Amino acid sequence: MVSAVRVEWRAALDQLRSEINTQPAVAPAFTFTGQRRLPLFDPRMTPALVQLNGVTSPIFTGIGRSRVPVLLPFDTAAFLDAQLNGAPASLSLARYQADFRPADLFDAGPSGYDAMFSLEPGAGDGMPQRIFAKPVEVQITGSNLTYDINDPLGGKGEPVKALAGQYPDLRRFIREGYVRYAFTRFGVPYVVSIQCLDSAPRARRLACREAYPVAERFLRALRVAGGLPARPRMDIAPETAERLAARSTDFSYRPSGDIVANSGVRKQGGRVDFTTYSQIRFPLEKAPAFASSQSFRKRKPDEPAGFYPWQDNFCEARSFGVGQCASGFGHQGQDIRPGACPAAGDGTEPCDPKQQAVVAVRDGVLIRSPKQQAATLQINSRTEHIRFRYMHMNPSSMDADGILNGRRVAEGEKIGVVSNYLDHPNGTTRHLHFDVQVFTRDGWLWVNPYTTLISAYERLIRGRGHELGTEPVSAAAVAHALPEDVMRHDTHEGGEN
Repeated sequence: MVSAVRVEWRAALDQLRSEINTQPAVAPAFTFTGQRRLPLFDPRMTPALVQLNGVTSPIFTGIGRSRVPVLLPFDTAAFLDAQLNGAPASLSLARYQADFRPADLFDAGPSGYDAMFSLEPGAGDGMPQRIFAKPVEVQITGSNLTYDINDPLGGKGEPVKALAGQYPDLRRFIREGYVRYAFTRFGVPYVVSIQCLDSAPRARRLACREAYPVAERFLRALRVAGGLPARPRMDIAPETAERLAARSTDFSYRPSGDIVANSGVRKQGGRVDFTTYSQIRFPLEKAPAFASSQSFRKRKPDEPAGFYPWQDNFCEARSFGVGQCASGFGHQGQDIRPGACPAAGDGTEPCDPKQQAVVAVRDGVLIRSPKQQAATLQINSRTEHIRFRYMHMNPSSMDADGILNGRRVAEGEKIGVVSNYLDHPNGTTRHLHFDVQVFTRDGWLWVNPYTTLISAYERLIRGRGHELGTEPVSAAAVAHALPEDVMRHDTHEGGEN
């Protein structure tokens, strides 16, 4: 189920008034008295927010689309005061953002907003002094929608004494490769997170404890930067994804949670999840496509590159935290292999096995920094706040094609090709890793995409698949022992997925 919160906009206006009043020269520019007979979601009721959005929208495009108060490390009052006093336009925004660079990403919509800022190591007292591969990236999400998943680890964390006065309910915890700070303000859940390594520091990798002062610097700097009220709403009723009545002649799949025998951490099983998290287009441009393990299923010498039935591999053994898996570790998503190109001259459309297109599953905005081999597509609508991640594509090609932070794409638009990148070419098999994340009160968490992909594939091939029984696969098709390197994959992008 997806729950909607009731936003306390009057509390947000009170905080904005307090922040603006720190600069007496700026305060007269804002009007805080609305027309009391109007509903709160009428813009004339909150003129100060309309004025605030006007000031910040040139910096954070579309900030007024957020239906929750936008908290950012941006001191609007100081920015306006500097402008009123003739400060040159060339002054860096970092001086108003606690030394954080201009936003790498800002996306706002009916469900709230997401933003990402970065900080150079050593930029400020108490910050990490080691040299890393790139600046430290800090993400923040504020959402009026939260996904109520069955989460045995949810709601845990430790208080942060240094910030207790500013954020009384603040929780700090490490989950799924990120240190996270969760709090509620104006009735809205917000989560600040930094990707980190929860172990001894390694060269060029940020340890989670090193991330603490960066996140806390970010939290101290948060101010109300925009947003606008909307009509209140109740919980979002679940919808049924479209399924075709006509049967496919060949598409078959094993049940959700039925992973290859002994392929889970400590030989545990998979995660049964029949939820279709979103009605999406299939992420590969063309059929056939085959969802199966790239690490544990041994292909027979005479077997084609692709095969049915499909098989879930969400909870296959990896060193990545996945709260939905019984062991707390797993693969995070599903591996998908495109079908082999047909032989030339048989009358079919030409096919290049190195140019099999990967496409956007919905209209949305991309999250991707340069040189990364993964791209995330985010959906922010009235009924959904959800992310889809694609991995192992060619970073240079994506950079050249402008597949970067903030780019908006349409459903079905090409965003890359199936490849084999894992920090370098030939780092893995040629396949697409695809996963789904939903926003919870613990931030963005991975959920099993298998059922969602089955539903999408059925629409692509215009036929309903056949679910097989739960009888075990043949011994010849199973790797009974874990590959020696399966727990060693540990890269910035989440490793071998």
